Amino acid sequence: MHPYKRSARVSDLIRKEVADIVMHRLKDPRLGFITVTGAEMSDDLRHASVYVSVLEDVKKAETLKILTASAKFIKSELGKRLKIKFIPALSFKLDKSIEYGAKIDKILDEIKTSEEPSENNENPF
Repeated sequence: MHPYKRSARVSDLIRKEVADIVMHRLKDPRLGFITVTGAEMSDDLRHASVYVSVLEDVKKAETLKILTASAKFIKSELGKRLKIKFIPALSFKLDKSIEYGAKIDKILDEIKTSEEPSENNENPF
């Protein structure tokens, strides 16, 4: 028995290859700064959800449209690079984890700032 599911290994490979294809093969000038942050495979390896982070807020919807329109091209490129039985159908989704993490950091900073004792008060600990 392998320690990792095949779908997890293929997901990582898909993420790396899609990132390379988006960076080096897609020549759409409307694309902003994109990071491919992950991929999730269905258990039958026929579908892949590819998660992307887009630096500019205003370009998020447009970037998803461009990537979705480019999915067939990206899939054909994957077919040339990967030695797997089926090249998965690709769907692109925004990865909100970076935004979520930044929001949590901001809240934690606000809590820390509001709880810091003034310099004149003695430390209770």
